Amino acid sequence: MDKIGEIIKKFPDLSRESLIPILQEVQDEFGYLSEEAIIRIGKALNLPVSKIFGLSTFYNQFRYSTSGKYHIRLCHGTDCHMNGSGHLLDELMKLIGIRDGETSSDGLFSLEVLSCIGACGQSPVISVNGEYFRDVTKEKLGEIIDHYRHLEG
Repeated sequence: MDKIGEIIKKFPDLSRESLIPILQEVQDEFGYLSEEAIIRIGKALNLPVSKIFGLSTFYNQFRYSTSGKYHIRLCHGTDCHMNGSGHLLDELMKLIGIRDGETSSDGLFSLEVLSCIGACGQSPVISVNGEYFRDVTKEKLGEIIDHYRHLEG
């Protein structure tokens, strides 16, 4: 059996209440929600694909394309914005050559701009694969990106 089918079978009482947990498990397994996965989940739950896509786009936790090896999240909340996250975003786009929601052609980096990471007292903040960097400056950002590039040898 395939992975999507295995995940769906984990939920014996298939109902609308199962939708978000199933979407989360599929994304955990594959790193994103593919069109195929959304269609299969819709059939299993007897829900139109448009409903599933509508619900999943409401929550910013769901992605629809693969993430890079190093997934960068940049906070653009009020405090981070006031402390320069807009300039960091410009610099980040120059350094890695992608925009919000994109993955670099080499698959190394992906970028996601969030409305809040929840670390306002440490702004501006970014995270790379869940590792948080606080009080980020343009210089520090360059060092962070260089560090991850050097990990690749």
